[in-house]
Order: sequence, then structure tokens, then C-alpha cells
Amino acid sequence: MRVVVVGAGPAGGALAYLLGRRGVDVVVLERHTDFGREFRGEGLMPSGVDALGEMGLGAALASVPQVAITAVELFVGGRPLVRITPEALGSDGPRIVSQPAMLEMLAREAARFPSYRLERGVTVRDVVRAGDRIVGVHADTPSGPREFRADLVVGTDGRASVLRVRAGLHETRSPQAFDIVWCKLPTPTFLPAGTARAYLGSRHFALAFPSYDGRLQLGWVIDKGSYGDVRRGGIEGWVDDMAAHVSSDLATHLQAERARITHPFLLDVVCDRLVRWTRPGLLLLGDAAHPMSPVGGQGINIALRDAIVAANHLCPALAEGGDPDAAAERIVAERLPEVTRIQSLQQEPPRLLFGSGWRSAFVLRVALPLLVRTGIARLVARSVFQRFAHGVADVRLRAC
Repeated sequence: MRVVVVGAGPAGGALAYLLGRRGVDVVVLERHTDFGREFRGEGLMPSGVDALGEMGLGAALASVPQVAITAVELFVGGRPLVRITPEALGSDGPRIVSQPAMLEMLAREAARFPSYRLERGVTVRDVVRAGDRIVGVHADTPSGPREFRADLVVGTDGRASVLRVRAGLHETRSPQAFDIVWCKLPTPTFLPAGTARAYLGSRHFALAFPSYDGRLQLGWVIDKGSYGDVRRGGIEGWVDDMAAHVSSDLATHLQAERARITHPFLLDVVCDRLVRWTRPGLLLLGDAAHPMSPVGGQGINIALRDAIVAANHLCPALAEGGDPDAAAERIVAERLPEVTRIQSLQQEPPRLLFGSGWRSAFVLRVALPLLVRTGIARLVARSVFQRFAHGVADVRLRAC
């Protein structure tokens, strides 16, 4: 039986690797010719590290450029409040990885299996139907239009999924109050190695952390839909706005290094979930099925966990001539509870920070400092971090 995977991101790349390893005939169609494009999520949580380890790719992951986050310094109103280490929360911390390098690693490892094939520069335009069943995709390739037939099409083509639209699948959306502007700049000497900073303020939030390339990744949270105003102000206005809400050392660094700011990128924050992830002959996974909020850095990790569960059900069904549609339904039934729970958890911090002005101010100026002083904040943070770090379901590779 043949599988066509549309999109070589984390979910598609990992699933194709697992299917190829089992000897399933799998073709991956990737729109880009390489993975080195705009900003991608780079936070690999322990759940993602464990998922790659389950796939037997722990050693290969070690070769991917990365840096471990060993502490987070929390600031409120530009003043330091508390320093937290992952160990104090009962877990390893996240790793900031080069997602392009990680995807190339997945493709390279999968290419060792003769039943796997990756075709780059292929843009899928539509599905191929036979009655009520999807039996392949129409695509533009470097050599012209082409049809790819399959017993099962797996859509892992991201939040702007063409397959989602062409298959007529519909989502339930959680409205988001914010977007994020990302950029990179030189790492300041005052920031300890492996340390991230989070700056909280009423309707303001900034996140700074070391990136795998030795630079500082900076995220500036803005009100949803306000990017036009930020863009009109240019980098000068943007830097001035950030500098007014961070600590004095980072503000000085921003002003001094504004000419060396690179890779500005707007993340239009979306969090939704398909009502159905399947059609006969089609299964959607990863962001194609459920774009995640950036809160808690879940995108890569949930996608890798999707791939493991999908492989558990698809490998035996496809290798033994079973029913791929029944396997797809079992995959959704297993993944839906965790995705739903994590997306619900992701909505809580923005409600506190971007809710009504008086409530946000009370939480930041009164409640949070009190919770830190009494030690309650650490207990709450431990509980929340455990779920973001390790997921809320037991995901283990069984069949591939």
C-alpha cells in the first residue's frame, strides 16, 4: 500500500521516517526546495526529545544545532521578580533547536530506507477523488503538473493547509488576543549562558532567549491586528516601544544594537482544531489539523507525538493490507484528548495578561508577587510546566 505525505514538517517528516522504516511505500511532497525559510518554532520540549528518542533518533538529534535553556528570569514592570530553573520544576528544560536542520536530519535518516522518497519543490493544488474517496493529489512539480495516487493521503502541510480546504474540513477556533513579532540580535554579555528572560507588563509581554546560532531571539507580543501600526513606526519605533517595558540592561542593548536586528517576522497567532481530521482516504495531522498557540512552545512537540501515534496505528494496517481509514479514526480518537487539553491550557496566560486592564494589573502587581513570596507560584508553575514539558498523555512507539 502507498502513502502520500504532503508536507515535510515535523509531523510529516517523522511519520514518513517511521513508515519508511517499516517498509511502507511512502512519498513525501514538500513545497520548498529546502527547509531554511522564515522563522519556525524552535522550542523542543522534553516530550519532543523523548519522541525522537522513541524513534531511535536521539543520537541524530545531538548533531542538530541547539542550546539548552537552563533558567528563566521573570521580570514584572522591568524589575526582576524571580529566577526559575527547570530542575526546580521537576523536569529538564526546553532545547532551542534549528528546525531546518532537524527536518533535514529526519529526511536524511529516512532516505536510508528504499521505500521512502522525498520530492522537493512540489506544490499540492487539490485532491484526487474517486467517488467519495480521496485517492491522491494534484500537484505542480518542477517538470510540470502531476498526479500522485495513494491508498492514504496524510496532510501535514501546516496551518495554511491546502488539503484542509480542498477536503472541505472545518475548524473550531479559539479567538486569540495577540500576535508576536520575532527578531534576532547579538546576544548581550550580561545574559548568563542558557538563560531566558520573560518580561510581563499590563498588555505587554517580551521574551528573550538564546538561539542555536549564538544570537538572541526576541519575541515582542502585540495586540492582535496591531502589526500595521508597529510596521509604520519602523524598527526605531518598535525598539523604543520594547525598551520602555524591559529591564534597563536589555533596553540599553536594544538601543545599541538596533542596526544589527535581523530576521523580523510576524507570527499571526492562531489556535484552532478541526471538527474532523479525516475523510475517506485522507488524514490530517500537526498544524494542518490543529494549529497550536505559541504559549508553552508546543508546536513541534505535539506534531512529533502525532507522528508516533499515527505510526502505531498505520504501520500494521498498511504493512498487512488493513483498513487505513479505520486506523486514521483510531489515531484521531487517541490524539484528540491531549490536543484539546493542551490548547485549553494555552488560553489561560493570555487571558490574564491581555484581559481587562484592572485584572491584568492586579495579577501582575499584587497577586503574582504574593504568590512568589509564599512559594505558591512555584507549585503552580511546576504543575503547569510538567504538562507543557511532558504532555498529558502517555505516547510511546509500539509498532514501527
